[in-house]
Amino acid sequence: MGGAERNARKKRQQQQAARAITQARGGGDTKKIIAIVAGVVVLAALVIGGVLWTNASKNKTEGQDIPTAGLTAPGPGVVEKRDGVVVTVGKPGATKTIDIYADFLCPACGNFEKLYGEQIHQQVNDGKLQVKYHMLPMLNRASSPPGYSVESANAALAAADAGKFSLFHDALFRAQPEEGKRGYDKAQLIKLGQDLGITGPEFGNAVTVGTYSAQITSEFDKTADNQQLWHPGAQGFQTPTVVRDGKVVDVKPGWLGQ
Repeated sequence: MGGAERNARKKRQQQQAARAITQARGGGDTKKIIAIVAGVVVLAALVIGGVLWTNASKNKTEGQDIPTAGLTAPGPGVVEKRDGVVVTVGKPGATKTIDIYADFLCPACGNFEKLYGEQIHQQVNDGKLQVKYHMLPMLNRASSPPGYSVESANAALAAADAGKFSLFHDALFRAQPEEGKRGYDKAQLIKLGQDLGITGPEFGNAVTVGTYSAQITSEFDKTADNQQLWHPGAQGFQTPTVVRDGKVVDVKPGWLGQ
């Protein structure tokens, strides 16, 4: 083997060794790259999963029927009457009258119903109490999309025209949507009325066109500006508010018996 050939072979061996070293070093970089890519993929999966979970949670009322099982209709002799945007429920000659201002989306109102709803119904059925319900859009911007507070209040008034206010009212609070999330759309509200036995087309039409929506909004504006309806020490109107004999009631255990 001549010197030229030996030099060429040595050069090839050096080049092969250099490539091997580069590949070995590159292999480490490749592993790092693979690890980074895998991490990014996992992170992306977590983000996508979180978004999907958030959307599912936010829209969990979509496509759901509002449950009616377990609801109890008012007892014999109880009359439901709508007067403007106020619905009065009770027996003629009841010894006490209270006004309840509430919002179907308001969590505190939902808790109020859980704590005192059955007691109120019992006193109404016993002829001791008459209740004037003012369903207001306090949190109208707090649903997604906005507007559920007005639409649910409007539907409740339409249900009152059909003699189903109490059942409709109780159904919406028992299956209350979460504040900041999706409420029930008009089709779901109409379906609830139908499930409660409302058969006439007037109810569905009233829900669809928002027959009472403008009146509800106007009444809320007046109510919110009436400082006599503000809780002591409060900086504004809030729901729920209970009024008896023109004064805001301090709702605490035993208040119904006072």
